[in-house]
Amino acid sequence: MSALGLKIIDESVQSANVWINDVDYRTGWDHKQRAYRLLRSVLHVLRDHLSVDETAQLAAQMPILVRGIFYEGWNPSKCPARMRSRDEFIERVQADFKTDPLGDAPAAIAAVMDVLDGRISEGEMKDVRHAFSEEIRELF
Repeated sequence: MSALGLKIIDESVQSANVWINDVDYRTGWDHKQRAYRLLRSVLHVLRDHLSVDETAQLAAQMPILVRGIFYEGWNPSKCPARMRSRDEFIERVQADFKTDPLGDAPAAIAAVMDVLDGRISEGEMKDVRHAFSEEIRELF
C-alpha cells in the first residue's frame, strides 16, 4: 500500500498524467484537459480502425489507466471500421472538439503519435501504422 492507496493505482494515475503532460507539451497548449481529450480521441480512432487482436496488442503496452481510456466505449463487434482517407481520420478526431476545433489537427494528431512512439515498442507502432492507408500514415 502506498500513502494514497494501492500502489498500482497510484502508479497508473502518475503514468497517465505523464502521457497527458507529454501530449500537452508537444501541442504547446498548456491545457491538460484539452490534451487529455486529444489523447483519448486519437486513441479511440486508432482503436476503432485496428483489428481486435491488434487493439489488444497495442493496449497491452499502455499503463492501466491509459488502457482504460483506450477501451472506454469500445464495441469490438463494429471493428475494424476501415478508414481510407486522411480527412476521415481528422474528422473523427475533430468530432470530439466541436466547440473548440483543433485548428492544426494534423499537428495535434502527430503530437499524440509522437507520444505513442516514445512509449510503445517500435514493432508494435510499425504494426499500427501498417493497418492504415499510406495517406493516413502521413499524419503519423
